[in-house]
Amino acid sequence: MPQSTLTHLECSLTGQTYEADQVMNLAPNSQRPLLARYDLAEAAKSLTPENLVRRKPGMWRYREVLPVRSDANVIDLGEGSTPLLKAARLGETIGCQNTYIKDESLNPTGSFKARGLGMAVSRAKELGESVLAIPSAGNAAGAMCAYAAAGGLEAHVYMPRDVPHTFKAECQAYGGSVTLVDGLITDCGTKVAEGVQAHGWFDLSTLKEPYRLEGKKTMGYEIAEQFDWTLPDVIIYPTGGGTGLVGMWKAFAEMEEMGLIGSKRPRMVTVQTTGCAPIVRAYDRGERFADEWENAATIADGLRVPKAVGDFLILDAVRASEGTAITVTDEAIMESVGLMASLTGVFPAPESAACLEAQRVLLSQYMIGRDETVVLFNTGTSLKYTHLFG
Repeated sequence: MPQSTLTHLECSLTGQTYEADQVMNLAPNSQRPLLARYDLAEAAKSLTPENLVRRKPGMWRYREVLPVRSDANVIDLGEGSTPLLKAARLGETIGCQNTYIKDESLNPTGSFKARGLGMAVSRAKELGESVLAIPSAGNAAGAMCAYAAAGGLEAHVYMPRDVPHTFKAECQAYGGSVTLVDGLITDCGTKVAEGVQAHGWFDLSTLKEPYRLEGKKTMGYEIAEQFDWTLPDVIIYPTGGGTGLVGMWKAFAEMEEMGLIGSKRPRMVTVQTTGCAPIVRAYDRGERFADEWENAATIADGLRVPKAVGDFLILDAVRASEGTAITVTDEAIMESVGLMASLTGVFPAPESAACLEAQRVLLSQYMIGRDETVVLFNTGTSLKYTHLFG
């Protein structure tokens, strides 16, 4: 298997560079996310469509542009290579025939979080970390605990007290230590920071270390590969912390530099709920940074993120792609869960149903053409949200 071409880390805000093989969270001066950078000219020699055809499925097939250097540190539970499904009946019903669903619910632990946490835990292990901590509304915590269990690392989880019991039970089954917090995920993040300071744990919060992003960006590589090295017209993505959207945007730039794709980009659409929409509000105001959302509330736990450390990266990608940011209601989300499930056989998480509702609204506003190719992300299985369907 080819090896990583990782060269350095770079501050996403200032461009300042740092040596890659050291334990780092945010960039020291700006306190903004760090980005992993690669020798893409070297990577392009072996990361070719012809070679990829011969590689086994999974996200590790893009090893040249992933940060883990040694095979011994790769914790692989079969994540990645999820199906891209043409939703023919759904497309006919909503009037957009070329509608596709990237079904991330088939990842280990039932969500796209397996990509980011599989990568982050593997890299943390490689850098000598043994105790990990995360604030989470559910799926990220379960994924971290699963990969920590497989890799022999200790896992500490801080969750809002009102998250569904399924998420708590999952983490505990993997051997994770679960602490419930009165408040939101931002309050959980404060508790993690206290644990990091007191005990020396490694913080795996969204975009507060460089490597979850690298796992999530493989969704962008897969979409390009599954569309025969072209990209769709529109990608609609549910946004809490925004790692997936930022990661895909990074992947597109890497692929273009390696000659795998051209300069065409999808319009990136970020979706939030009316009860928690800091990114949409900043987009509407023309701002690059998003103020914290007060009294965040939504049934879609993954979208209940009142403050995202990567806010400017999300907004930069949306604007550069000539995309948009949109809110949907919890009521519309529940309606779209049933619509997607009954017409596609995919039972989407509430966060994912938000994407379908956004597509319907944008079609009605003529912001998406009825002949355009649109990819919706089903970020996880609704089987963890059965309390909503009683």
